[in-house]
Amino acid sequence: MADNENTVAVNPEATGSEAPQQQFVMQRIYVKDISFEAPQGAEAFKKQWQPAIKQDINTASTKLDEKNHEVVLTLTVTAELDDETVFLIEIKQAGIFFIDGLEGVQLAQTLGAVCPNILFPYAREAIDSMAVRGSFPPVQLPPINFDGLFQQAVAQRAAQAQAEAQAAPEQ
Repeated sequence: MADNENTVAVNPEATGSEAPQQQFVMQRIYVKDISFEAPQGAEAFKKQWQPAIKQDINTASTKLDEKNHEVVLTLTVTAELDDETVFLIEIKQAGIFFIDGLEGVQLAQTLGAVCPNILFPYAREAIDSMAVRGSFPPVQLPPINFDGLFQQAVAQRAAQAQAEAQAAPEQ
């Protein structure tokens, strides 16, 4: 019964179409890799705490088998004071997702936006916890619009493909 709560299915008979049934099930969420570095050690605690916080984000997906995909959300948070790194936290928050009946753009959108959106709260909590365990103030990352980032990446790829097509010598 718990699997039914995590499953999104569309019944083609109910919609009157011949489309295949679509399913999305979150199988597992886990930390694939995590690291914490405080290169200044105790010296960092002698300074007034007004760091510049930088955040880098990346997503990747791997097809495990016909219907299972691993999605990895990588977040790197760097705190700097006076152009020196005070701490650096990196996490690769991963999940295994069962996806059936989605292809092309729908599958890409699911892997590039929906899955990272599910993984983000887990990664954000782990980063906050690591900072506190390192004796630094909590790090509260702002929400991320993965749909917007996905659309931006699609537009960039389309523009790049168009520029390459125009630059290619005509045959």
